[in-house]
Amino acid sequence: MGNLKLFKQKVLVIGANGLLGQKIVETFLDDFEVHGIGRKNKPSLEFDKFNYTVCDITNREQILELVRTFEPHFIVNSAAYTNVDGCEDEKEDCWKINVVGVENLANTAKRFGIHVVHISTDYVFDGVEGNYDEESRPKPLGYYGRTKLAAENALISSGIDCAIVRTMILFGMGIDLNHNFVTWIIEKLTNGESIKIVDDQFGHPTLVDDLAKAILKIVDLKKTGIYNIAGSECMSRFELAQKIAEVFDLNSSLIHSIKTKDLNQKAPRPLNSSFDLNKTLKELGFQLSDVEKGLQTLRQQLDNSKLLAS
Repeated sequence: MGNLKLFKQKVLVIGANGLLGQKIVETFLDDFEVHGIGRKNKPSLEFDKFNYTVCDITNREQILELVRTFEPHFIVNSAAYTNVDGCEDEKEDCWKINVVGVENLANTAKRFGIHVVHISTDYVFDGVEGNYDEESRPKPLGYYGRTKLAAENALISSGIDCAIVRTMILFGMGIDLNHNFVTWIIEKLTNGESIKIVDDQFGHPTLVDDLAKAILKIVDLKKTGIYNIAGSECMSRFELAQKIAEVFDLNSSLIHSIKTKDLNQKAPRPLNSSFDLNKTLKELGFQLSDVEKGLQTLRQQLDNSKLLAS
């Protein structure tokens, strides 16, 4: 941020208690006045400079009143219903959070002239071709992907200034969170448990710290449009598990490969949702960590927090 700025611009972070939301708050605090919202009565993060309000974005009046009071220059939306199989069973709730909530944000942003950054997903693609760029035609396989695509379309058709960030396989450390794929594997292997991991799903493992920095870059540059942003390296989930065992000095013989079809999951998964990351590199000048570097960063964070025995 420029040294000549006389005041801090304001950013409203939606989903401030999630893995990504927490990192966005931490990353933006130095340069912005940050206000977070979520459904929990108390925020997971506690900073003197960070304000928090309980708010439900599916309630149009709630979000309208909060925006009117806080007057943000930017809204970053990291809130979503992300249980891919659960979305197939709870379609009404999924649509309400992933689409209606975003429509409410778009309407509010349009009314007050606010720039929106919205987090989307690789699940808008069917995973047949792979190497998807920002111009690739979306073709979601399941209900989760359909809701996320509907949200993208709602933002674009609203005409507001907005950036849509598609990402995948987020991992990292936060407070009071459920396991992500990587921390789940760490726990299982640390406990000496055997795990079965698919070897036919490919994507880019993404360190959440890196993604938050990329989002800050988008806000700094006031970018609009779609950006595919993910870790610099593509691999299968099985290869990722093997790499986790290597970096964390865990027993890789506990990891067994299976095929996606063997899991009999309710929602279909895109098998190769890999991204072409050239636009992010060219326009943001930003390349995210490869898998080993990302995992080493996570290990250092876990060691420092004494959550993992060194």
